[in-house]
Amino acid sequence: MPARTTAPLTLLGFFVAGCGDDAGVDGGSAEPPPATTLEAPWFEEVALERGLDFLHDSGHDERYLMPEIMCGGGALLDADGDGDLDAYLVQSGPFLAEPASRPGNQLFLNDGEGRFTDATAASGADDRGYGMGAACGDVDGDGDVELYVTNVGPNALLSNLGAGRFEDVTGAAGVGDGGFGASAAFFDYDLDGHLDLLTLNYLHWSAANELECFNAQGLADYCSPQTYASPARDVLYRNRGDGTFADATVAAGLDRAIGNGLGLACGDFNGDGLPDVFVANDGMPDHLWINQGEGKFVDEALFAGCAVDQDGRPKAGMGVTVVDLDDDGDLDLLVCNLANETDSLFLNQGGYFRDSTAVAGLGLASRPFTRFGMAWFDFDQDGALDLFQANGRVNRQATLYSDDPFAEPNMLFRGEGTRFEVVPNGGTREELIATSRAACFGDVDGDGAVDVLVVNRDERAHLLRNVAPARGSAVLLRAVGPSGADALGATLTLDVGKRRITRDVRAAFSYQASNDPRVHVGLGNATRVDNVVVRWPDGAREGFGGFDAGGVVTLRRGEGQAVPD
Repeated sequence: MPARTTAPLTLLGFFVAGCGDDAGVDGGSAEPPPATTLEAPWFEEVALERGLDFLHDSGHDERYLMPEIMCGGGALLDADGDGDLDAYLVQSGPFLAEPASRPGNQLFLNDGEGRFTDATAASGADDRGYGMGAACGDVDGDGDVELYVTNVGPNALLSNLGAGRFEDVTGAAGVGDGGFGASAAFFDYDLDGHLDLLTLNYLHWSAANELECFNAQGLADYCSPQTYASPARDVLYRNRGDGTFADATVAAGLDRAIGNGLGLACGDFNGDGLPDVFVANDGMPDHLWINQGEGKFVDEALFAGCAVDQDGRPKAGMGVTVVDLDDDGDLDLLVCNLANETDSLFLNQGGYFRDSTAVAGLGLASRPFTRFGMAWFDFDQDGALDLFQANGRVNRQATLYSDDPFAEPNMLFRGEGTRFEVVPNGGTREELIATSRAACFGDVDGDGAVDVLVVNRDERAHLLRNVAPARGSAVLLRAVGPSGADALGATLTLDVGKRRITRDVRAAFSYQASNDPRVHVGLGNATRVDNVVVRWPDGAREGFGGFDAGGVVTLRRGEGQAVPD
């Protein structure tokens, strides 16, 4: 692809893969898909009218500092414990400014019907690092959800004091990694009942040593990660259960492979009952860290067939989503990539993966855009998972879509099993054009359908309320442990007629985002779930019988019937 080079004399050179678009300022060879007739909208943008007034600031001035093009994270979480989803938006601001003079992150509390109030001032959650992303989980076992903020510079752990108030406990907890943070996740890798923390780092980078790069037209632009040749080590923290964490990176073996880490998701990919981790690396082979037990991991991505695409090429991995797409009981993977690269759909074949991108209809359709935040959800609740992708370039292009040379329209795909087709205009009445980064998913207005919060670089956030026509029935399941906190890592198996559906309790996926951990399942014309079994993170299983569709069903550990293995 055309280089983002460090010297004008080499402007005609080419880099291999990486998070640098090869369309250039004139749009290059990446053409948008042909226009199609607009159908009834699936989403309406309601952020400002619902009180969600957040304007992201990358801090860009004259220099092209790498973090400016990668930032824009957020979370949907129940910050005040009232049962609905609040919104946390991660801010950036001028990189070289003192933290006190930067705009802080913002917390918006939900009234239960999808209307928000800015509660930042009293929350204590306005971290002022150069913000990238967020992760959520109950790390101290009190039933309230903590916030972990990734920054370029020291990350921050915000302990939930209740009622939407937070306290910075980073120093006491020992989790203030000072790298170039990206996505992060809470998960219990050693199954001791305490949530551990994995935080990704993108590059070894500093503003003082920033490179001067140019695009193919000779204009100043953001560098490719390949320009730096400085991949970073991710960091694993083990929760001691006393409010402190130990750096377990080396002991766990995660120091044996490095990469330009951006997106991640946790789950049991090989069916042995232990939580594993998939990491999407930008321009380098992806990692599949398989849990060996006793606190050890081994990267098996290459052997499992998900490190590179079917042609043996690494891609510019950004966002990640995982689910049992084909109802065969194991986790499938989707990684989104750069313009002129297709997505990478890896179907799990029982311990190894098959690249099924082309046959799924995600090849040519995904190539024109640079995709970041994304997820599979059944937005129209017809029983088949759909796909939403938040798009935005990392190199300047012609003002093809708007005055923002990085902006692109988002995409929505209607699912039909393991095949997908494009829904015009990203499912909205009018295309929303911005440089989108994080996409956070969850039911924010309490109507049982999945909505989308999109964080846009140097633009206002979008709240996409689900208004899909002729929605089928659905269930929203919340699996909780004894403390009342969401049981991250639990697996739910639902019997609906002759179909068996498997879904995990998961908050960390997409890109630099934390999402609603409740399990949403579209049922189509079915009106009842015949049975649901929860496999808790430690392997114990409980059955909770059947129930009618609609509403939120809470599955509390200890209240079901024990199910033998």
